[in-house]
Amino acid sequence: MPVEVILPKVDMDMATGRISKWFFAEGAKVEKGDVLFEIETDKAAMEIDAPASGVLRDITGKEGVDIAVGAAVAWIYREGEAHGTAGAPALAEIAQPAQAAPTEAEPADALPGAPPASAATVPACCGDVRATPLARRIAREAGLDLASIAGSGPHGRILERDVTAAKLASALVPQTSVPTPAAPAAAKPASAPLAAGPSDEQVKKLFAPGSYEEIRHDGMRKTIARRLTEAKQTIPHFYVTLDCELDALLELRAELNAAAPEKDGKPAYKLSVNDMVIKALALALRAVPDANVSWTDGAMLKHKHADVGVAVSIPGGLITPIVRDACHKTLSQISNEMKDFAARAKARKLKPEEYQGGTTAVSNLGMFGIKDFAAVINPPHATILAVGAGEQRAVVKGGQLAVATVMSVTLSTDHRAVDGALGAELLQAFKGYIEKPMAMLV
Repeated sequence: MPVEVILPKVDMDMATGRISKWFFAEGAKVEKGDVLFEIETDKAAMEIDAPASGVLRDITGKEGVDIAVGAAVAWIYREGEAHGTAGAPALAEIAQPAQAAPTEAEPADALPGAPPASAATVPACCGDVRATPLARRIAREAGLDLASIAGSGPHGRILERDVTAAKLASALVPQTSVPTPAAPAAAKPASAPLAAGPSDEQVKKLFAPGSYEEIRHDGMRKTIARRLTEAKQTIPHFYVTLDCELDALLELRAELNAAAPEKDGKPAYKLSVNDMVIKALALALRAVPDANVSWTDGAMLKHKHADVGVAVSIPGGLITPIVRDACHKTLSQISNEMKDFAARAKARKLKPEEYQGGTTAVSNLGMFGIKDFAAVINPPHATILAVGAGEQRAVVKGGQLAVATVMSVTLSTDHRAVDGALGAELLQAFKGYIEKPMAMLV
């Protein structure tokens, strides 16, 4: 029996993906572990390996089009195995007159030319829905639309119990004169917006035809919009701001960079202010562990490590690679890790485990001259630090007017998990490390 090759879920928020490149053609011999194709997700590009050795056949996953997670994109046949049609029916079969509906003993999946049961295609009436033969028969007999039923099987496949539950739910709903199948709440697409805004047409009517260019949203922009909408609608944001003097940090940074050893004719590291901000925030979370948490409806998750996400701007949006256990890493390790992350993020080569999770985040707009701003929390984080530009300002020291390099920072907190006083304590700890940076080296 041929092995089904599916489009895997490589990202927590992934509902669809695109194959950007196939590395093998139809009929090619492949070995288990060979890179079959590359997936372009909302945030990164991932190489997918062959699940078995054999001959690649029936490639249905086309390059550059959206494909549902779990959908079959090809099949791998053993050497010498009879080759049926594992993809869509041949054109000749489609052109044939419609046959009588199959009986219970001969389900739709048993029609000539159909793929193996593990890779069964879905009748035209059901679109791209994945379901077992028995589930489709029960749904057909009950007049239920499979597209409205959430599957609990592998890769979202609809099983008999899913259809039975939907059938029961439909029976409990009062029917009008024209019965319509009931769709359970779980069938609502995960990517559906939380709040409806004006439609495309309503907005377009406000502008003269030809006065604008319409640029369709890509997957990344849709994901960012959905997650930020969810964050602002579900997280009660609270903000605390303070100023940090940077002169001691800038002096230490210059000394450390000047002392960097040579490696391949170049300095082994070059620290940035942002590298030191990451380290300071991680140490502050270690000093104030009650702020290193994530909120869930059932419990507070108190983290044992400070994993700091760092917002990186890339074409079409942003991504937040995570410096794991940052409080125990040296400044040079953090610096080199961030340079690697930034380069691979722009090429969309980050792995999901490199940007998913984390316990807090840093968003730095100082390089753009932004003085201060408030960032939106990215769940499951309970905090995010917005970092402004360092600039010379007049300050009062010992009753005397002086000039210092000052950086404004704003901590956004999830008030359910980190209230104002706790947020202020965390920010004070951060300020201590920034203004006395030698403490980050011991």
